[in-house]
Amino acid sequence: MRTSAMISYKNKQITVHSALGSAANLNLLYTKLDEMQYDFDFRKKLKKISFIEMVGDVAIFKYTDGTKLYLEVS
Repeated sequence: MRTSAMISYKNKQITVHSALGSAANLNLLYTKLDEMQYDFDFRKKLKKISFIEMVGDVAIFKYTDGTKLYLEVS
């Protein structure tokens, strides 16, 4: 079963889909996003994200044009 949560990052609301029991992975995602807050290219790409899917310790950023970015959060 999958759950959804909303995160706020740089004044943008992003839906995060994840498996049950992955609250720790969601916290790892927050930590990784904080680490990357000064990466200009990442923040520029973040504006085009439609949602994030968490699979284990990997965050899959899905863009509006259908492309994906895989980010290990552990």
